[in-house]
Amino acid sequence: MKRSTINTAYHAASACFAQHGWALPPKPRWDITDFGLGDFEHFGLILINLANEPEYCEKLMWARRGQTTPCHTHAKKKEDIICRAGALTLKLWPAKPVAGVNLPATLLVPINGESATVATGLPFVLAAGSRVTLSPGVWHEFYPASEECIIGEVSTSNDDLRDNFFLRPDVGRFPGIEEDEPAVVRLISE
Repeated sequence: MKRSTINTAYHAASACFAQHGWALPPKPRWDITDFGLGDFEHFGLILINLANEPEYCEKLMWARRGQTTPCHTHAKKKEDIICRAGALTLKLWPAKPVAGVNLPATLLVPINGESATVATGLPFVLAAGSRVTLSPGVWHEFYPASEECIIGEVSTSNDDLRDNFFLRPDVGRFPGIEEDEPAVVRLISE
């Protein structure tokens, strides 16, 4: 991922957070990724670690229309994904979605704290203020349904190095960086 792309994304996300009144803590830990795919416009996400303690984690994320967070799961982490501004599309699977393997047609997940039936692998939209709770082992991908989306995450402790399992084998959690201009911000992976 080019440093210029990282810098541009940092400025755009900062402007969006400011527009929506999200004050960031001093020295926030930025994570801007293309998931190692080299295509930030289609597979991109900006995350800011607000807290990562042994018992819990909180993140603030931002994405634009057309940017997908690839299908993945966590073995340990339980998380609430919260649409904070805009609208967020999610797809969920109760187990690894593998060609030729039949999965149940639906799964039950808490949406806004109440049990809801969701169609396996089909998109559904969270409006601003809504949240979905994902237990370990639930496969998920998400992307904005609006032009841009601010996304919150509250979870059990986060381990980006050992608890992200992506469906595509070519996906990496952190990007390689090509230094084509000076860094405006240093990333959590640096």
